[in-house]
Amino acid sequence: MKATGIVRRIDDLGRVVIPKEIRRTMRIREGDPLEIYTSRDGEVIFKKYSLLGGMDDFAAQLCETMSRSTGSICAVTDRDAVISVAGGGKRELMGKHITAELEQIMESRRIYQYTGDAEAIPVSDSSDNLLVHVAAPILAEGDLLGLVLFVGTSATPVTGDAEYKLAQTVAAFLGRHMEG
Repeated sequence: MKATGIVRRIDDLGRVVIPKEIRRTMRIREGDPLEIYTSRDGEVIFKKYSLLGGMDDFAAQLCETMSRSTGSICAVTDRDAVISVAGGGKRELMGKHITAELEQIMESRRIYQYTGDAEAIPVSDSSDNLLVHVAAPILAEGDLLGLVLFVGTSATPVTGDAEYKLAQTVAAFLGRHMEG
């Protein structure tokens, strides 16, 4: 753990304000769920809660199956980072934060398919050579949980209707799975 030097008091309702700088660097937005942990040393730890976080193995199996059937790189993200990858690029993408452009695609709540008309969108800031070809938002009860992605290594669009429909179907399936 790293000390920030920031001290906050708890108000009469038991609330504490997390400073804006910390919220920005940790990508904590209004309404984001936080999980609370305690230690034997008296520490209280807040951790961003990812609804898809507990589904790593399941998402990995889905990615593996999609990758095998299409020959493409497939990934699943939560709202902030890539949680599973198959078909290549695992080292470059796994656990990495998604780009702001990809967050905007998620927030639009519509499926995105790269057509070659505009600039290609990188999946992560840490790797410019892995680009989003298809991105389908995962929605559960109206809440955004993440994305299902088909990823390419070039700015030449290589995905078609099959990948588009598959991403749409898997995103809908994951959303329904989280509801029930």
